[in-house]
Amino acid sequence: MKPELLTREALRAFAEKHRTAFEAELKTLVEIPSISADPSKKPDILRCAQAAAQLFENYGGRAEVLETPGNPLVLGRFGDDPSLPTVTVYNHMDVQPANEPEWTSDPFAFTVEGDTYRGRGTTDDKGPAVTALFGALAAREAGVPINIKFLWELEEEVGSPSFAKGITVHKEKLRTHAIVVSDTVWITRGKPSTPAGLRGLKGFRLTLETADHDLHSGVVGGAARNPLSELIKVIAEMVDGETGQVKIPGFYDEVVPPSAEELENWRTSGFTVETFKKDHMIFGMRTEEPLEVLKRVWGMPTMEVHGLVGGYTGPGIKAAVPPRVEAKLTCRLVPDMDGDKTIQRVKAFVNERFPDVDFHVEHGLAPFKGHTTGPYAEAIKDAYAFAFGAPCAFTREGGSIGAVRTMEEVLGCEVYFLGLSLPSHGYHAPNENYDWEQAGGGIAAFARYFQTVSTFKG
Repeated sequence: MKPELLTREALRAFAEKHRTAFEAELKTLVEIPSISADPSKKPDILRCAQAAAQLFENYGGRAEVLETPGNPLVLGRFGDDPSLPTVTVYNHMDVQPANEPEWTSDPFAFTVEGDTYRGRGTTDDKGPAVTALFGALAAREAGVPINIKFLWELEEEVGSPSFAKGITVHKEKLRTHAIVVSDTVWITRGKPSTPAGLRGLKGFRLTLETADHDLHSGVVGGAARNPLSELIKVIAEMVDGETGQVKIPGFYDEVVPPSAEELENWRTSGFTVETFKKDHMIFGMRTEEPLEVLKRVWGMPTMEVHGLVGGYTGPGIKAAVPPRVEAKLTCRLVPDMDGDKTIQRVKAFVNERFPDVDFHVEHGLAPFKGHTTGPYAEAIKDAYAFAFGAPCAFTREGGSIGAVRTMEEVLGCEVYFLGLSLPSHGYHAPNENYDWEQAGGGIAAFARYFQTVSTFKG
C-alpha cells in the first residue's frame, strides 16, 4: 500500500486530476432518462444498465448485468481475493420523472454551471454513485488491500419491487462483509450527517364513482352525488390538513419516541428552520420550532395527500359534476411500525365510514432502524471528518430506501450510510443538481473509508 497517496491533500489532488473524467461519466448516465415509473422508458432503463456496466469495464473492473423479475441490477467489481475484506457500495441508477415546468434547462441534458452539475439524477443518485466509484479508483491506485463491489439498482424510485428476489437469486455473487449506501442527504453544507434510521412508506389510492359521465350541474346539482366533494370529506376525516395529525384510531400506537441521545444529536446537527425553508423553497410551515420540525420529519409517521384526479382542470370553469374521482396518498412509517398493520387500520376506517369508496393498496417499504456503534460506524465518522474537516451527526432520514432492510436480511450484514447530497440539491425536484465540492470531498471520503475497512477482519 502507498500511504502517501491516501493523505487528504493527495486525494484532493487525485479528484482534481480526474474531474474531467468524472464529469464525462456523470454526463453519460444523466443523459439517459432511466425513469423507472414510466413503462415506456424500459429501453432507457436497459441502456442505462449497459452504460453503467461499461463504466466499470472502462476503469479496469469487471461488471455484470444481473437479471431480476423486473429491472436488472448492475454488479461492478474491483478485486476478488477471498483473503481480503469485501465491501459493497449500493446506489441506484433509476430516476424520478422530470415533467415540472420550473426546469430552467432540459432535465436530461447534463449542464455544468461553474461547480454545479444540473440534470435529473445528478444528486439522486447518479452523482454520488460516480463519486463512490472514483473513491474506489483512488483506493486502488494507492494499493489498498480490499475487494470493492458496487450494486446499482434500477427500481429504487418505484419501491424496489424486484430487488429482494434479484439479490436472493444472485446471493452468492453478492457476498460481502460490509454494505455502505450513498443515497442520503445532509442537514446542511459543511456539516456531514448520516442516518440512524429511515422512514418506511405505504401507498394507497381511494376511488369513488357515482355516475357514468360528466353531469350538467344546473340540471342535477344538489340532487346528484358529487364524488369530488365526497372524497375531500373522506380525506379530511382521515388527516387534519392544518396540523397533519392523523385521525385513524391506533395509527400512532407503535411509535417509539426518539431517545434523549438521539434528540441531542438532532439538536447539534446544524439544522436551522431558515435554511430548511430556503433549501426546499417553502413559504409556510406547520411549526417553526427546530426540534419539533425534526421530530415531525424524522421521528413521526405521516399521512400525505399527493393528488386528486377527477373533475375539470382546464382554463375557466366547466360547470359539471364529475362522475369519478381518485385520491393518491401515502403514509410514512417510523421504525417499529408495521406497514401492513397500519394500512389495514386505514382501510378499515375508510370501509366502515365510507363503504362506497374503493380502497387500493399500493407499494410499500418497511422502515429501518440504523446502527450508530461499532467499527463500521466509526469508519463512516472517520471518513467524513477526514474528507470534510467536520464531525458527522447521527440523524434520521425522512425518506425511504427499500433496498436497505432487504440487503441486511438477505446478505446478512449491517448497512451504513455515506451520503453526499444536500437539501439544496433538490431531490425529486425541478433543477436537481450536484456540485464538485461534495463530489471532490466524497471521493476522498470513500477512499478513506475503503482504507479503514481494509484493516477489518471479515
